[in-house]
Amino acid sequence: MPPSTNNFINFFQEFLKKESASGILLMTAAILAIIIANSPLSELYENLLDVPVEIKIGALHIAKPLILWINDGLMAIFFFLIGLELKRELVEGELSEPKKIILPAFAAIGGMLLPAIIYASLNWDDPAALKGWAIPAATDIAFALGILAVFGKRVPLSLKIFLVSLAIMDDMGAIIIIAIFYTSELSVTSLIVAIASLFILAFFNFNKLKNLTPYLLVGLILWVAVLKSGVHATLAGVVLAFFIPLKTDSKDERSLSKTLEHDLHGSVSYVIIPIFAFANAGVPLEGLSINSLLEPIPLGIILGLFFGKQIGVMLFSFIAVKSGIAALPDDINWKQLYGVSFLCGVGFTMSLFIGSLAFEQGGTEATLMNDRLGILVGSALSALVGYFYLNKVLPK
Repeated sequence: MPPSTNNFINFFQEFLKKESASGILLMTAAILAIIIANSPLSELYENLLDVPVEIKIGALHIAKPLILWINDGLMAIFFFLIGLELKRELVEGELSEPKKIILPAFAAIGGMLLPAIIYASLNWDDPAALKGWAIPAATDIAFALGILAVFGKRVPLSLKIFLVSLAIMDDMGAIIIIAIFYTSELSVTSLIVAIASLFILAFFNFNKLKNLTPYLLVGLILWVAVLKSGVHATLAGVVLAFFIPLKTDSKDERSLSKTLEHDLHGSVSYVIIPIFAFANAGVPLEGLSINSLLEPIPLGIILGLFFGKQIGVMLFSFIAVKSGIAALPDDINWKQLYGVSFLCGVGFTMSLFIGSLAFEQGGTEATLMNDRLGILVGSALSALVGYFYLNKVLPK
């Protein structure tokens, strides 16, 4: 193999080891999508996402365009990984200790509540636009942690733990919002199949089944049933994760849940999330102006992500600490916490996903473009200001 090829492979391997790698790939995929959507290849880009993909087995028939297979199928794997991480944190991680949960929990509540209020106040008179109230309430954990990782050892451990805990709770909130507010008409038959699948998974877990294959087969049935039920299919991934055994009978035995989490992390971070970003971030910029950003939907998202997140996170953190309910970790200060509150405004992946749910039915093409425009601008502002502010306040 030529030396240049070896050098490239070594560089690529070292790049993937960096904590910021997933955030960089995510940003690259988004920028590439925007470039293509505003080039002569735009029609090819749209046609690719609209390619019909069908699966038919007997009476079972699933027909969706490619973009919905990405949003409903690949993102179910993303949510499956979130479920595995969430279960581990709740059982034996940072979220297992009540004292450590309180501060990021308060911050997460404020960081979801204030952006939603800001968006809703600007779109209150438009019922269709109001469906997107949860878009600025989300935080993109990959992007936020990727930016924080750029500072390396300058970041105090407690600050990283705070952001990770807050982002996980933010994901929990997004999961609950999707389940409650973005569920269409329910199919009783499909729900019965889904519930039966849950009982089978519970039986596997209770009997400490160590073989992964039965879990995944029943999980696939669960995903199809949830997809057909009217509840969003990605929730099947979260539910399945909670049935995968975490604890082991001995120290020498490998945890099925932890092994799966480790094996999935690379595929999700370096393949699935960039694909999702590429499929959803292509915003045509032709004809856009400053006035486009001042329309209620994009303005509500931008203000929600940039101002709502930082104000909500800091206000609720301040209330928790000053009331004595929580304590600020010894190795961080309020300035550093404020820097992280900016990063919480990077909504990107989860915001795009919730936006697709909010406007996929009854939303016009202009509505979909407006919400993406707001997400991109709001997330970019939060990322840039957060980076430069943290660079100033973190120890040198």
